[in-house]
Amino acid sequence: MSTLRNRVQLIGNLGSAPEIKTLEGGKKLAKLNLATNETHKNQKGEKVTETTWHNLIIWGPLAEVAEKYLEKGMEIAVDGKLQNNNYTDKEGVKRYTIDIVVSDFVMLGKKS
Repeated sequence: MSTLRNRVQLIGNLGSAPEIKTLEGGKKLAKLNLATNETHKNQKGEKVTETTWHNLIIWGPLAEVAEKYLEKGMEIAVDGKLQNNNYTDKEGVKRYTIDIVVSDFVMLGKKS
C-alpha cells in the first residue's frame, strides 16, 4: 500500500517542448507543461471542456529521453508524485507551486 501514497497518474497533451537544464555533475532536469481535459454538460445541456495545466519535472536519464523524444502537442501518460514548492518572485511576493515529479512516462500518440 505504500506505493499508493502521493501517487499521480495523468494522460494529457504537452503544452510545450521540454525545457532542459544540465546541472553540476551533468545531471539533467526537464520541465514541461501537461494539459488534461474534462468534458461535461452545463445546465443548458451544452458540452463544455475544461482544461487543467500541470507542471511536470523529470530528472536524470528519463529527462534525457524526454529531451530526445517529447514534442509540444504529444499525448503522454505520466506516473509520479506531487511536490510542493515555493519561491519569491521579482516583486518580492512569495509564490507557491504544485509540481508533478515524473517517475515514468509513456508516449501515447503523435501531436494532437
